[in-house]
Amino acid sequence: MIDHLLFYKLKAKVDEAKLEDMIRMSRSLLLKVPVVLSVRSGRTIDPNSDWPFYILLEFESLDKKRIFEEDPNYLKFLKVIIDPNTDKTYSADYETDPSKNLKYS
Repeated sequence: MIDHLLFYKLKAKVDEAKLEDMIRMSRSLLLKVPVVLSVRSGRTIDPNSDWPFYILLEFESLDKKRIFEEDPNYLKFLKVIIDPNTDKTYSADYETDPSKNLKYS
């Protein structure tokens, strides 16, 4: 299993209400992508954090993640929710099966 973590810096115009909307929309829109096993999203509890919004996506494999990245629902999510409201993104992928060889993820 692959955990795909996305951290976002928000634009100055994004208020608390907009952030709440982004959290809700991330869960509803990204779960429409068939290869996504689970979605978690939220805001930081540290007011000084550079990354106040995050999304965690779970996939069966890196191949499924690549399929996700080309899905129209994901591309729409980026265009409508992410691009207008964020300045910067940091992402990282993790293999969650301790016995799996990373080259086969």
